[in-house]
Amino acid sequence: MHTKDDLIKGIIKLGIKSTDTLLIHSSMKAIGEVDGGADTVLDAFIEYMSDGLLIFPTHSWTAINGENNVFNPLTEPSCVGLLTNLFMKRPGVIRSWHPTHSVAALGKDAEEYVSGEENRRTACPRRGCYGKLYDRNAKILFLGCSMMRNTYIHGVEEWNNVANRLSTETEDLKIQTPDGKIINCPQHRHHNSDVDDISLNYVKLQEPLIYKGITVSGRIGDALSYVCEARPMADLTGEFLKKDPDLFINKTPVPVEWFR
Repeated sequence: MHTKDDLIKGIIKLGIKSTDTLLIHSSMKAIGEVDGGADTVLDAFIEYMSDGLLIFPTHSWTAINGENNVFNPLTEPSCVGLLTNLFMKRPGVIRSWHPTHSVAALGKDAEEYVSGEENRRTACPRRGCYGKLYDRNAKILFLGCSMMRNTYIHGVEEWNNVANRLSTETEDLKIQTPDGKIINCPQHRHHNSDVDDISLNYVKLQEPLIYKGITVSGRIGDALSYVCEARPMADLTGEFLKKDPDLFINKTPVPVEWFR
């Protein structure tokens, strides 16, 4: 059974610094048995990252839509895992107001980081929380999960103006603020007419990112995990998209000559 100290040792071995900006995609099940369960996992990250900025996605895109169109950041569950739902309820954690792709953050500048999402009209705009990962030289940890669900790459495709990634029309979504006001927040949703879920193909980045040293792997508990440097990951992916804007339409590997 893993302890909090075991988990912290795994975090350190992966090269994560206590002062980093760190966004975590997670699978609690992959970590294995932990003394104290999911709360201990969060305790480990919160304790270790006390001088940095710790971020979990708290997305609600499965539930918020044209019919159920009011997002309340205080009550809407996250659709991306147990740890995300527990984290956003921890003292001091601030959740952004994005209706479909909110994040929750804890750290000295968390409020600044999550601010302004009610003004965004796409899931991962360059000026939004995912774009700020680039500006902050952040790290992205895939804790017991692959890069198949790398939300950041949705943003990279958007920033590189790849066609056929967002709906042409906006969906009429709204935000209920903590003081009870309703804010209109129409959204161009993720959409591709050629494939149901393009993010399933983002895993093809894993080989080139590891080869380039942009991504390293290790274990936290039982979980095989990957840590990616956000800025060089976006830059390399941008180079690939210039060669082939539809790179992620299928699972065909990235041509070796592009990165070796």
